[in-house]
Formats: sequence, C-alpha cells, structure tokens
Amino acid sequence: MAGKTLVRIATFVAGAGILGLGGRGTAAELSGVESLRAAVRDLQAAFPDQYPDGARFLARLDALVDRARNARGDEASRCQAELETLRRTALAANPLVSARPILFVTRKQYRPDHHNTETMFQTGEINTQSFEGGGALKTLRWEADGQAKVATLLELPDGVVRDPDVHFDGRRILVALRRRRGDDYHIHELSADGSGLRQLTFGSGISDIDPIYLPSDEIVFTSTRQPKYCMCNRHIMGNLFKMDAEGKNLQQLGRNTLHEGHASLLPDGRILYDRWEYVDRNFGNAQGVWTIFPDGTQPAVWYGNSNHSPGGVLDARAIPGSEAIIATFSSCHDRPWGALAIVDRRRGVDGRAPVLRTWPPSAIELVDRGNYDAFTQVQPKYEDPYPLSDKYFLCSRMVGRGEEMGIFLLDVFGNEVLLHAEAPGCFDPMPLGPRPRPPVIASRTELARAEGNFLIGNVYVGTGMEAIPRGAVKAIRVVESPEKRFWTHPAWDGGTGTQAPGMNWDDFNNKRILGTAPVEADGSAYFTVPANRFVYFQLLDERGMMIQSMRSATAVRPGETTGCAGCHEGRRAAAAVAALPLAARRGPSRLQPWYGPPRNFSYLSEVQPVLDRHCVACHDYGQAAGKKLNLAGDVGMIFNTSYVELRTKGYVRVVGAGPPQVLPPKTWGSHVSPLVRILLDGHGDPQIDRQVKLDREAIDRIITWIDINAPYYPDYATAFPDHLFGRAPIDAGQVQRLGQLVGLDLADRGHVVAVSFTRPQWSACLARLDDRDPRRQEALAILEDGKRRLALASRALESLESDLSTHGLQRGAK
Repeated sequence: MAGKTLVRIATFVAGAGILGLGGRGTAAELSGVESLRAAVRDLQAAFPDQYPDGARFLARLDALVDRARNARGDEASRCQAELETLRRTALAANPLVSARPILFVTRKQYRPDHHNTETMFQTGEINTQSFEGGGALKTLRWEADGQAKVATLLELPDGVVRDPDVHFDGRRILVALRRRRGDDYHIHELSADGSGLRQLTFGSGISDIDPIYLPSDEIVFTSTRQPKYCMCNRHIMGNLFKMDAEGKNLQQLGRNTLHEGHASLLPDGRILYDRWEYVDRNFGNAQGVWTIFPDGTQPAVWYGNSNHSPGGVLDARAIPGSEAIIATFSSCHDRPWGALAIVDRRRGVDGRAPVLRTWPPSAIELVDRGNYDAFTQVQPKYEDPYPLSDKYFLCSRMVGRGEEMGIFLLDVFGNEVLLHAEAPGCFDPMPLGPRPRPPVIASRTELARAEGNFLIGNVYVGTGMEAIPRGAVKAIRVVESPEKRFWTHPAWDGGTGTQAPGMNWDDFNNKRILGTAPVEADGSAYFTVPANRFVYFQLLDERGMMIQSMRSATAVRPGETTGCAGCHEGRRAAAAVAALPLAARRGPSRLQPWYGPPRNFSYLSEVQPVLDRHCVACHDYGQAAGKKLNLAGDVGMIFNTSYVELRTKGYVRVVGAGPPQVLPPKTWGSHVSPLVRILLDGHGDPQIDRQVKLDREAIDRIITWIDINAPYYPDYATAFPDHLFGRAPIDAGQVQRLGQLVGLDLADRGHVVAVSFTRPQWSACLARLDDRDPRRQEALAILEDGKRRLALASRALESLESDLSTHGLQRGAK
C-alpha cells in the first residue's frame, strides 16, 4: 500500500511478466513516491517561508526515482531505504511538527481487561493488580541539524503519568499521575519545563483521569467520585467533573450511569467526550461520541451511539479548519486502541457514511459490520490521535515489536512516518506550545435549585412516529435508570451478558418510575424533573401502554430548561416550528406519581401481588392451569416461578438488552405481549372471564412492568453476594450437593425454577425422588435451610426499611 513506512518494492522480472522482489536483473519501482511528493508540495504551498527545503527534498526524490529505474539487487533495496529516510526527514520538517516540541508519555501498554474503559486499576477494586508502573512525561524536540532530542520532564519509576493536556498559553500542563500501585490517579499541574509540580485533586480509593483545560481556565476531568460499576461486569466507572484552577469547587457534570471519558474541546467551547451507556440495549455497541456544555447542560449524541461496530469511538478531537473529528475506532473488549477514523457529522450520526477515511484504510470495511469487537482484528493498532491540521495528525501506533507503541505522523496523502519510539511505549503525543482558546460559554444552571425542565416540541416527529395517529399519545412517562453500587463475583447470564449479581432475565438495568406528564394535542409536552438524574422517556396511549421508548438516557442540570424536537428525531436538523407549542404556553407540568412515591421497581412488590390475588388460585403448582403457565410467587435460585414462566414461555415480549438501532413504535412491550391481550380481551372462556376481573390498577401494574422491560430486582445489593448468581440463598456447597441428589445442574439457567424455597415440597427437582428416598429428605433439608435464610434476609430488609422510613427515606432513594 502506497505511503506505508514499511513497504515492499514491486519489481518486474524481465521476460517472466510477474511481480517479484528485487532479484538480480530486475528493475525496481519505489513505493510511496507520489504520497511523499504530494505532501512536500502541500507543505511548500502552506508554509512558503517556514518550509525552505521543499525544493531540495523534491530534487532528492526525483534522483532516487531515477536511480531506482536502473537499480538491481541490493541497490533496489537501498533506494527504498533511502526513500524512507527522506520521507521521515522531509515530513518531520513540517513546521507543525518541528516548530514546537512534541509532548508525550512513556509507559507500558495497559493490561487487557474487561472493557476499553478499564485502565484505572483503582486501589481496592477487582483489577488493582493489573496496574504496572514505570513511566515518564517527555518532550521530543527537533534540532537545527534535523535530529530529534528527547528530554524528560517527569519520571515515575513505580508509577504512571498519563493524559496530558497543554494550556492555551503553552506554559502549563495537566496530567493524571499515580506514583505506585498503592496510590490512585490524581490530577496534577506542572510548568512546561517540568518544574512546579502541584497536586490538584485528592482522595483515597478515587481515580481522577483525562483532565483538560476549559476556556474559563476551569478544569474538566473524569472521576470515580460517584462510585458505580459497569452493569455487565464488576469494574469501576467514571463521570465528567469540573473544578476551578486551584482544584476547588468540584461539580459533577455527567450523570450517565456508566463511563464518560477522553474529554476534548470543540472550537465553539463545548466538550467532546466518549460515553458508554446502555438502557434496554446491548452493552457492546453503546459507546459513541457525545457533546456537553461546560456547565453540564445539554448532553447530545455527536456520532456512533447506534452502530453495530465499532464497539467504542474514543479519544475524539476536533480537526482544525473543518467540521470533522478524528477518533479511535475501538472494540468493546479490548484496550483503547484500534483504527483511526475521520468522521464528518454532516453526513450522518451513525454508520459508514460519515466516515471519510481510516488508518489502516481497510478498517473502513468494518464500520457497522460484524459486532462490537470487530476492530480487534485491526493491525497495526493505533490510538491517541492529535490533529495538527486538517491534513496532518500525530498518533501512537504499533512499531512492530509486540505491543510497543511509537509516535507517528500521518497525513491524508498516504504517508505514515515513525517520529520516535522507545521502550516500553510512547503515548499521547501533542504539540507543547500555545493554541487557540475557544470562547467561554456562560453557565445556564442555578445550583441552588433541585429541578429542571424538559420541553418536547412534538412527539410525533421521529423514527417511525409518522405511523402513529395524531392524538394517540396521551402522556409521557419519566423513568430513572439508577447506577450500580454493588457487585458480586458470582454472575447470571440470561443470554445477553454478565450480570453480577443477577438482576433480570436478559437486561442489566433496574428502574425507578418518577411519574408521568400530559402530552398536548399538538404532541408537545413540558414538565419538571428532578435535576441530576439519569432519566429516559416513554410515550403512553390512553390505556397507559407504551407506544415508543427511549433506549438511551439524559439528565437535566439544576435550573436548566432543555428539550428536543421529538422522539428519536433527526439529530442534525433544527425543529421546524410553525407556532409556539401548546405545552410551552403554560408552566411546566409536575410529574404525577405512579401509585406512590418514586421507588426502585420490584417485581415481587409491584407485580406478584396482582398475580397472587387474581391468578394463582388456578395457575399454581398442582393445578391443571399451572402446568401450562405457573404464576406462583415461589422463589427459586435467582427469580421466582411466575417471572421465569412469563419470560421463557413467550407471554411477555420485551427488548431485553436489545439491538443498537432505534426500533419502530409498538414493536416490543405491552402492545405485542400475549399476556396483555389476555388481560384486556379475556381468556376466551366466559366462565373464567366472569371470575377473573382485574381492576385498572392491577392491569396497569402488569402493563407498566412489561413496558419498562420487565425488571425483577429493585437493587444490585444482595443478601447472598457469594452464592450462585449472587442471589441464591444456599451456598455453593449446598447447590452442588442438591444437584447431586436430584441429578440436575442447578447452575444451568434452564433449571432456575427447579427449586422452591417458598414451598420446598413443591420443588420440581424432587419429582424423580420417592417420598421414602433418603436423598429426598436430604434435599428437602437443604431447601428448608434456604427458606430459613431467605426469611432472615427478609426480616433484615424490613428492619432496614423501617429505619429509613423513620428518617423519611426510601430504599434506593437519592
């Protein structure tokens, strides 16, 4: 491929008519000549005074081409080697490279872990032992003779320095610094000459990384100060925070329940960052580029939140003189490396159309194809892109010695030049010097307030909503997706990924219904929500059934009024407003609560009582109807009987951890669930329908449960963190022994209701054992012990809730 640093010389073997490699009697053609020629000519035009040797470089290039025409054997190889030396010399003379030092860090590549965000290895967490020290902050400076000189600003024999950012005046540098494994990353600042190191953030068991200067001289960074863990595993996550230049007045900007990182600035002063989040969708392809204002208002997708691949769009930076960005196209289960890509959002916010080019070029074929780990196959690996202009870019790239990374200069003409490499690896290259300061954006928050407002222009505007008749949407439901504060080693997998502990059949989230607000006849809605909550919206019809649901989430800052044009509307066009929306002609609606104050949704508390009251008399163990559908509330290894029966027998159709793309209205949830059809239309047996009559609240509880994706547990906290699935009341030894007695693998998800800890004698796993069989008696004893442990845990929970109630709190409340 033309322009590669390491390329082959294609030669024509005289008389044979085939391509070969530099044997005797061959004529050689140099590879990458035109890419170098184009770059030199571009630099001559762009920097007529600062690039004085351009003509000499072109003359040397022409001479090499002439030599290569008649080269034979080793001479052909020498010509190609001289071309690569010339390429490096000519392109390193680019004033964007040579006029200022290049700042970079040296360290080992991060060890492999669960996800590309897992690079902190925080103390006290599951992967602390993966931290490897030995790093430095250095500069690379070109001397008058064209040679590069390396200087060390800061060295940490046992630690790591990472994520540098240069102040707009070029005199100061921010870094995240960790001195040893027993320490954690904290934000530090030092002078450009390496002097005056000072620590700005503090805290034990807290990681602060990815700092950047704001135009106001405040500092934004990613921090784990709001402790939470990824829902599909056990790793600590971070959010965007802001502080003043002295490290004081900290504010949390982002409220995403997973991770926000790699912040940079857009020319207009907004923050560009990558955000990993999944609400009712798969974990792997849910990490795109977002923007947010420096006060934390108006988080918005920029690109890549609905792609099948890449699994992560990371480390994005605005390209000067254009409306495009350059970013790393990475994978879910990998380090934060992969391919580099230039993305122009004017062409779209997802998929391949906005991707103008990639390094390597072949990587563009992986965009939106395969799955979230498609980019693991990219070779060589790239990361840490830094645009010098719209044509020239610094980055880290593999140098061909295992995972060692070097500093490369890329350009749009096809050249890739290794500027510097040293063990254990080079990362985060950027110019050390002044740069333009974007405008300061005034804050629109009122921190003393506890609420904000959302205004939706027209809910009928958006993907698939044109098929919904005007007037069908009567209300909008606001649901909070709470963070995960606890994890367990044992895990459950319902077919969509690890839940530790188990939460739902095939989804990772718990839910909290905050309430509903009315939708006006023109489709507009205006309502107040609590500030700093990670919330999403659902459109409801006259029966309270979900028509459409967000599968992302947002937040409003204190005192902020924000909104959107519609539901899943095009994100690159402003709303067409013919008249002031009806909802905007009044004050914001207060959310109407859902059968009591907001609380984490519990299947056992909200749904099972309805089934107990209306259904279990027939749909129970030992009943004929129970053989077809058992709706008993008996607790098994992880879920109760009715939950598993409804989920596995097709009576409930929900999206689970669904696909990344926006789904059409009414394609999942209550409108397509057979259980709801039975509740609304009857069993088809007049005698049964006369006996079974559910009131509106009872039906609404079941409909709402289905429409918020059929959650089971209200919390990630568990009374049995070391047991099977993080939920079973009996320990691992008891599970193993019980399985031996009944001849079943009780860790298999197909057998999760083979036991009943509520009524042990009805456990299906006992069916093959005779009443007089001593194995049955031993098995019953184990099940009875599980029943006892559940009762103890229930009493402890009741005591906790009583204590919380005394103080006016609820379990799961903020």
